[in-house]
Amino acid sequence: MELKSLYREILNEHNINPAHKKEMSAPTHTLQGVNPSCGDNITLFLKTEGGKIADGSFTGSGCAISQASVDMMLDLIIGREESEALRLADTFMAMIQGTATQEQIEELDEAGALQDISHMPARVKCAVLGWRTMGQMLRNGESAASGTVPHCTTD
Repeated sequence: MELKSLYREILNEHNINPAHKKEMSAPTHTLQGVNPSCGDNITLFLKTEGGKIADGSFTGSGCAISQASVDMMLDLIIGREESEALRLADTFMAMIQGTATQEQIEELDEAGALQDISHMPARVKCAVLGWRTMGQMLRNGESAASGTVPHCTTD
């Protein structure tokens, strides 16, 4: 199968049939991510237990790339340690910037299909929205208990 065709197939599947697009009851972390330049908007929900991501979901609207990317991210991070999820987010950003090795890209599983998005500068912010939101959430300890949903931009 041609790479572009595979990219479209993976992107369409995660956009049309996202496995994780739903509200979560009793998340331990909630954070809104907004891309003001194009209107992509997500709310990311994570449930962590003992430093591990036990569950995750998202709600929101936006282009196929933003919605599919966050769904792929959740496929990858659920069941992993928070530190591992953050490392994968760093790897995803390196891939988008063109500095990741092929081995690192393969570790991203289906999210690796977005590696050529760097050739479409207007779409980069769409692809990284979920990843940046998750990174900010875990690094800053944003939590549902605080009752706040901070605004996160990708600028």
